[in-house]
Amino acid sequence: MSSSIQSVMKHLFVSFFLLVSVCACSKKDNEPSQTYTVDGPGSKVEWKGSAPDHFHVGAFSVSGEIRRRAGGEIVGGKFKIPIASISNYDLPDEVKPQLLDHLKSPDFFNMALYPEAAFEIQQVVPYGKASADTTHTIRGAFTMLGKTNTISFPAKIVAENDNLTTRASFRFDRLKWGMTSYNDPEKGLYILPEIEIQLDIRAKK
Repeated sequence: MSSSIQSVMKHLFVSFFLLVSVCACSKKDNEPSQTYTVDGPGSKVEWKGSAPDHFHVGAFSVSGEIRRRAGGEIVGGKFKIPIASISNYDLPDEVKPQLLDHLKSPDFFNMALYPEAAFEIQQVVPYGKASADTTHTIRGAFTMLGKTNTISFPAKIVAENDNLTTRASFRFDRLKWGMTSYNDPEKGLYILPEIEIQLDIRAKK
């Protein structure tokens, strides 16, 4: 076979491969998505803030939606976390308001200026080493105190009938969002930069 014929056949093969790829992508992009609405009462975002010698734990409520293709792939989602919903688990009832009011103040979440935190899903991919507790990696834009940074974390996502459940545990550095109060280890009150988060999000079609 001459080199010119080989060149033509190679060109045709590449063109055919690209055409098939484009068609497949176009079909996937045009595949309708299904919307799952977050079950507010059944969902929670739990938090843990720590100092070297003690910690506090609590939760926020959450609302939003998740978009998923009929084939199973999650293609997006948006969530809102109202700061006013913050609660505490570990303190006596008569003391809780002092902590919660402080957390809503400019020292921390500055609720008067930034009443909500938000998270928008950018990508969901299968986890490299899937297990009973981890099935996917979620990547997205987390907005708090008017600043947005990208975070990613492992999660367990389960779809059953018309229900979609997402559970995850991760940490983020509050300093990256400008929450910089009490970050000097030499001062009387020092709070560790990392906040621990546990997600339990339940959504229904």
